[in-house]
Amino acid sequence: MDIIIENCNNIDNGTVEISEGVLNIKYAINGTGKTTLSRAICASLNDRLHGTSDLATLTPFKAINDESITPSVSGDEAISSIKVFDEEYINEFVFQPDELLKGSFDILIRDENYDAVMAEIEVLVSEIKLHFTQDKEIEALINDFTELSDSFGKPTKAGIHAASPLAKGLKDGNKVANIPEGLEVYKDYIQADDNFKWIKWQLDGKQFIDRSDNCPYCVHDVVDVKDTIKKVSEVYNSKIIQNLNKIIAVFLRLDKYFSDETKANISKFIDNVDGYTEEQIDYLNEIKGQVDRLNGKFHKLRNVDFFSFKDVEKVIDELKVYKIDPDYYAHLQSAETLAKVEKVNASIDELIVKAGLLQGKINIQNKHIEKLVEENKQTINSFLKNAGYKYNVDLIEDKNGKHRLKLIHTDLTNSEISEVRTTLSYGERNAFALVLFMFDAVKNSPDLIILDDPISSFDKNKKYAIVEMLFRKGKSFSGKTVLLLTHDFEPIVDMLYHHSDRFDKPFTSFIENNNSQLIETIIEKCEIQTFVEINTQNIQESESVLTKLVYLRRLYEITNSKGMGYQLISNALHKRPIPLFFEFEVSREMTADEIVEGSTEIKNDIPEFDYGVIITLITDDDGLKTLYNNCDNNYEKLHLYRIFYADKQDAIQTNVIQKFINQAFHIENDYIYQLNPTKFQTVPQYVIEECDRFINA
Repeated sequence: MDIIIENCNNIDNGTVEISEGVLNIKYAINGTGKTTLSRAICASLNDRLHGTSDLATLTPFKAINDESITPSVSGDEAISSIKVFDEEYINEFVFQPDELLKGSFDILIRDENYDAVMAEIEVLVSEIKLHFTQDKEIEALINDFTELSDSFGKPTKAGIHAASPLAKGLKDGNKVANIPEGLEVYKDYIQADDNFKWIKWQLDGKQFIDRSDNCPYCVHDVVDVKDTIKKVSEVYNSKIIQNLNKIIAVFLRLDKYFSDETKANISKFIDNVDGYTEEQIDYLNEIKGQVDRLNGKFHKLRNVDFFSFKDVEKVIDELKVYKIDPDYYAHLQSAETLAKVEKVNASIDELIVKAGLLQGKINIQNKHIEKLVEENKQTINSFLKNAGYKYNVDLIEDKNGKHRLKLIHTDLTNSEISEVRTTLSYGERNAFALVLFMFDAVKNSPDLIILDDPISSFDKNKKYAIVEMLFRKGKSFSGKTVLLLTHDFEPIVDMLYHHSDRFDKPFTSFIENNNSQLIETIIEKCEIQTFVEINTQNIQESESVLTKLVYLRRLYEITNSKGMGYQLISNALHKRPIPLFFEFEVSREMTADEIVEGSTEIKNDIPEFDYGVIITLITDDDGLKTLYNNCDNNYEKLHLYRIFYADKQDAIQTNVIQKFINQAFHIENDYIYQLNPTKFQTVPQYVIEECDRFINA
């Protein structure tokens, strides 16, 4: 697919090709717009799928006040999901407090086979769970049991916390059922369902009662009943009454589940005039204990699954534990309770009959989990060892039966590292995060995976270990659509040139940014050349004798052939009419024989070489300027610029640009394999623009 990007940050327009199902390597120098390319594709997807305005954030500064210029991306319509490895991903998903990778169980263990067997186990245990999904009364019973238990508050020696709803509602007796003497006139209000609202209304009006002898509402004389009105606020509190109502409602809803004797005692308790006694507290705690135990059984049965029976040898014993013995629930001996217990127990008995089948499925699942645990551990630990990191990982089972990825230092066997983020170095964090991201992305299988310059900061052995892990191993990005944006040439050399038999052939290209125009050039395997090959080819193909001399001098340098030919070229490029011989920082004029020897050596590669003619060309400023301006290759323009200024001590140049010219953008001698700079513009355009400015000043 061809992705067309327009008006995004430093990219006015450009087309980038992404081949599906393969690794797409986009090699570019820093400042080209690699991150902008990544952000633009992601923003376009967000805008398209979620109606956001993310693309607008990439508006170039020069277009901030020009509404006619808007960022756009097209050609990406086939992409419906993207996963990006960047700092945001590391912060959100990696190095969690309780595991190395958020959701490591789902990513590393839960695959299609796992889900298939889990579904079969779920079918076997669904008989039990069905009672909780279909019987709404059981669900309501669980909720009521929970509310009743919560009304006791936090556990105390007394059994009922003083600040609990139950204590607040009943410690002074039930003043709703037992209206104090003198307040009987308010019975219809006190015993109404919304009594707490009336009490609040009454209390709110109390502040006005003493302003006059008349009622603040009906303006009738109430002087004789003021004391009665005030007594309501002395006896009742709206919050307490509201708590009382809730507790009584729960007891009433649970009434059909209690035995007759228990119902009678609870009725006495909630109708008590003077509040509860210690004996009643003990009795209530006894009821609560049975309610909590039965509720706990119901909760476990409602959530029964594979993890409930992981010990395959004890499946039948474990199932029996789930059965409910009504003899241990004396307070809950009602026909309703016994009917529901009987249903649940019957479903457990049915499952016990199928225990052999259940046991077989659990055994299959356990073995599958063990296999995945070992495979993933070995894969990650093999990478760590190959990359030289003194760490291992382990998938450790937690109390819920799920495995979580943990980090262990090789010097501290079986002792996991808890503060991973602060323990690891910056490089170690990035390497770990990248490998963990791979597992995550492979599991989620997005349409496009983007890696924005992820490995350029690593040394060579770690770099190759990461590349092999990401693109060669079994659970890797092989066969996925991956966009790798990098300013590092080594991965291209490894995958496209040296080890093309080990990796799927990547679609590789060079991207340049020429005055905000993004230009993509395909990189073929044959275009990865040695330093010697590049210089030899350019000597043969260059049209200008001066650029031929530049490449020949570089060839002499890399092959350490610094004889008379090298001496003569250096003199020519420094514009010396009389060539000098340099040795141990001492110079003298070259002899005629030395000049002949140097010329003969040079003519083996450049037959047209003539020192006098070269000096004439190289000292002709107008001719050099014309040659420079007609040159369309940045690398060669850079050397022509250096030649032009070789004898100009007062040249106006910035220190930064001068450093780039002298060092940063030569063909680097420490890279054995490179791209030919005559085809791939590896010198930044802004450097050339500075050179243009000085040349044509």
